[in-house]
Amino acid sequence: MAIDDVTLTGGPAPSGQAAVRPTAAERPASVLGPAVAPTPNPTPTPTATPATTGRRRTRVAAVGVAVADAAGVAAGLALTGTPSWPIALYLVGILLTLLVLGEYRLRLTLRALADAPRLVGRVLLPSAILVLSPFALDQPNRALTRVLGAVVGLLVARAVAYAVLRILRQRQVLAEPTVIVGAGTIGTELAGLLDQHRQYGLSVVGFVDDVPAFGGPPLLGGIGELEDVLAELDVARLIVAFTPARDETLVRVIRAATRHDVVVHIVPRFFEVGLAPSGADVDQVWGIPLYRVKRAALRASVFRVKRIGDVVLSATALALLSPLLAVLALLVKRSSPGPILFRQVRIGQHGRPIEVLKFRTMRLNDDSEVTWSVSDDERVTGVGRWMRRLSLDELPQFVNVLRGDMSLVGPRPERPYFVNRFSTVIPGYGDRHRLPVGLTGLAQVHGLRGDTSIRERARFDNAYVEHWSPWLDLTIMIRTLTSVVRQARKGD
Repeated sequence: MAIDDVTLTGGPAPSGQAAVRPTAAERPASVLGPAVAPTPNPTPTPTATPATTGRRRTRVAAVGVAVADAAGVAAGLALTGTPSWPIALYLVGILLTLLVLGEYRLRLTLRALADAPRLVGRVLLPSAILVLSPFALDQPNRALTRVLGAVVGLLVARAVAYAVLRILRQRQVLAEPTVIVGAGTIGTELAGLLDQHRQYGLSVVGFVDDVPAFGGPPLLGGIGELEDVLAELDVARLIVAFTPARDETLVRVIRAATRHDVVVHIVPRFFEVGLAPSGADVDQVWGIPLYRVKRAALRASVFRVKRIGDVVLSATALALLSPLLAVLALLVKRSSPGPILFRQVRIGQHGRPIEVLKFRTMRLNDDSEVTWSVSDDERVTGVGRWMRRLSLDELPQFVNVLRGDMSLVGPRPERPYFVNRFSTVIPGYGDRHRLPVGLTGLAQVHGLRGDTSIRERARFDNAYVEHWSPWLDLTIMIRTLTSVVRQARKGD
């Protein structure tokens, strides 16, 4: 079996092998209490400003920038001509473009001149509203003047808004409670810089590390206590600096932080020799680059959009495929004694058990919960083998998608027995459950189906979680359909 170092013989899992997360009561005492080892730093633990308040203020700041943008663009358009409906649409188009492309996710370094190339591009994107309107056909030069006016208005508005925000940050009005993972040289230097240069808007409340902190903010706990620290202090941002902890441990730390609605920044290794990444997700704190970890797939607002798509597409699929579903149900019924649908408990998002539906492809058996199915399994019926090859046995899972147990695209669900076993030996396997499980996924379109490497599947599943986008979902669905078509042609 191509499942790495996991042995999947029948029978119950050995005792103590299941990966069970300790409850809050089973964890050490408060990270701010006696459980923390004493350190040479006698600085008392500060009372952190609640992150909910910090995030609320940050959202208010973002709204303020949006209002300034609207005023600046409107002024620029008004100064270059009389108002008209294409101009109004253009103004709305600019603001929507800025919102959708993340321009109201405020950076730590607020510099209008540095953002100018990107902002100009955002203004040009909806300019088709003007170029294709009757207004432009009659006065093409005036349309270009309006675009220039919008650009100038936006840049001036941003410069003023950023100046105000820097002042408010300097006065700690918009300060966000921040924890630094790594109490070494870089972490300590970052804490000092953020205290000296408060225009970045971060208030460091302490370090998390397995080594003592010398000077500066207090040590709040070890790496393993990070989740307690985040919950107890209600932290808004986390900066991961250099630490002796293993990379595997840091990955777990970062993923835990994103589940707490915390913005995570990472100090890239070897940034001193120019190996730091660049782009909109990279900020700087007095010359030290910080890479902002993407977590689009974990935002509730994004999931609402994804859920709407799931409902519409699954309902449409069930309606269009109903004749095929009826034929397949009849074939299953005639293939062997037993029910038409096979119902099995699988593990869904956040470890929640769900009942997954499939067309029955095997003869009745009583070991389906703990036996790993392989391609040459003698229990598979002739009709079942054909349906498996074309993935037709999975079609009833559109019902799971419709009722909210699954998504169209996501990590494939597995049985509780195997989830427990894989979680103990495969790094990151449990992290794949951060999103709803799916009918198809990134691992499946790379050929990782059936009796294939679980370690590689987990890698692809976590890559999907980290890099999710609507376009990625669309490409996975298209590749799934083309894969089914290729399998059908092979059968011919």
